[in-house]
Amino acid sequence: MRTAGVAFVTATAIAALLTPIVRSFCLHWGLLDHALSSRKVHGKPIPRLGGIAIVGAFLAPLAVLYFVNSDVGKRFWVDPRHALGLFIGGLVIAALGIYDDLRGSGARIKLIVQFSVAALMYWFGFRIDQIANPFGQPLQLGVLALPFTMLWIAGVINALNLIDGLDGLAGGVALFAIASTFAIAALRGQPLMLLFTAALAGSVLGFLFYNFSPATIFMGDTGSMFLGFVLATTTIQTNQKSSTAVALIVPVIALGVPIADTFLAMARRAVRGAPLFSADRGHIHHRLLALGLSHRHAVIVLYAACAVLGGTALAMSFANSAQTTWFLVGLSVMSGAALWKLGYFRLSNAARLLEERRRNAIMHGAVKRVEAALRTARDEADIRRALQQAVQAVGATTAWVSDETDPEQKLAVLGAGLEPEVEFIGARFRLEGERRGARHLFLGWDDGRAEVDRDTEIAVETVCQYLSAALSRVNVDQQDDPR
Repeated sequence: MRTAGVAFVTATAIAALLTPIVRSFCLHWGLLDHALSSRKVHGKPIPRLGGIAIVGAFLAPLAVLYFVNSDVGKRFWVDPRHALGLFIGGLVIAALGIYDDLRGSGARIKLIVQFSVAALMYWFGFRIDQIANPFGQPLQLGVLALPFTMLWIAGVINALNLIDGLDGLAGGVALFAIASTFAIAALRGQPLMLLFTAALAGSVLGFLFYNFSPATIFMGDTGSMFLGFVLATTTIQTNQKSSTAVALIVPVIALGVPIADTFLAMARRAVRGAPLFSADRGHIHHRLLALGLSHRHAVIVLYAACAVLGGTALAMSFANSAQTTWFLVGLSVMSGAALWKLGYFRLSNAARLLEERRRNAIMHGAVKRVEAALRTARDEADIRRALQQAVQAVGATTAWVSDETDPEQKLAVLGAGLEPEVEFIGARFRLEGERRGARHLFLGWDDGRAEVDRDTEIAVETVCQYLSAALSRVNVDQQDDPR
C-alpha cells in the first residue's frame, strides 16, 4: 500500500509538471481544437494533446519500479504477462490517440487497432470467462470469451472517448471508476492492480488541475482512449475472482455513466438514421446543459452520479445474489427516472425522430453520390458539379470554397454571394476538420432557420473530407500537367 501511495504522489507530480509543458508545445505548433462544430462548447481554440501528459505520468513511476531491484519490482517479474501486456497495449492505444489527434483517423482504423489490442490483451491473460447471473450460476462463455473480452475493452475505450465533451468530465468520470477499482484491488489483495490504479489516479488528478472548467488543455483522444484502455483491463483483472453473483456487473456499474451514454448514443443514432460514429449534441452532458445547468454544474452533477455508482459497485462486489438483485432494481429505478428527466424515452418525440430519419436517409444518399463523384473528379468543374449536388441536398442557397492563405481565390459553387437585404445564416466548415488547415467551405441558408442542425453539419463534414482529398489531387494533377 505504501508503494501504491508513492506511485500516486509521483504520478500526480509528474502530470502536474508535464501538462503545462505539453500545453506550451501545442500552442507553439498550433495543435489546437478549434471548436468548429455546434457540439463543441468551449468556444475558442484549446490545446488538444494533454493525453500525452497522462500517459507519461502513468508510465514513468511504473517503468522505474519495473527495472529497480525491489520488492515491488519483483512483483512485475512474478506476473510478467499482465504487467507487460498493460505496458504494450497502453503504448499502442496511446500511439493511436496521438495519430488521431494530429492527423485524424477514421472509425474503421480506430476499431481495427482497438480490437487487435483487445485480442492481444486476451492472450496476455486479461479475459472475461463468465457473465454474472444474480439468480443462479454464472454463464460460462467458453469460445465466446475472446469476442466478449474484445467487445468489453473496445467498448470501454470508446465510452470514455464519447463522454469527453466537457472540461474535466472524462478525467473525473475515470477518476471515480479508478477509485472503486483501487478499493476492490486493495480488499482482494491484488498488489499489481493496486499499483496500476494508483498510478493512473495520480496521472489523472495531476492533469485535472489544468483540465477542470475552464480548461486550458484537453486530453484529446490520446488521453480518453488510454484511460478507457487501462480501466477496461484493470477492471477485468480485479473482478476476475469475484463472487459468481457479481462477476462483470461491478465494473459495468462503476463505469455506468460512460457506458449508458454510449448505448444511448448508439440507439439514438440508429433510430434517427445517423451514422453510429458521428458526433452529436444528444449526450447526457448536453442534456444537462439544455436544462439550464452551467458547464461546471453539469460536470459536478455527473461526478455525483459517478460517486454513487462507484460506491454501489464497491458494495456489490461483496454482495450475495439477493442483495445484488435489490441493488440492481434500485439502480434501474433511479436511472430510469434520471433519464426520463433528461428527456430520453419520451413517446412524444417519436414523430420528430421518424421525420429526422427520413431526412437523414435523403442526405445520406446524396452524400454517397457526392463521395463517388469527388473520388473520380478530374478537374475543378467536376468538383463544382459534385458540390452543387451536396449543397442542394442540405438546402443551402449559396456556397463557395476559400483559402485563408489566398483570400481572393474562391471556388464558387452556388451563387457569387447573397444580397445584403436578404436575411440568412452562414456556416464555415474547415476542410481538414478539427486539424490545422487553411481551406474552408462556406454555406449560406436564407430559409429562415435560426441555426444549422447537427444532422446537416454531419453531412457537410463528411463531404468536406472527400472535398479536401479531391482538391489536393486535382491541384497536383494540374501541376503535373505539361500543358
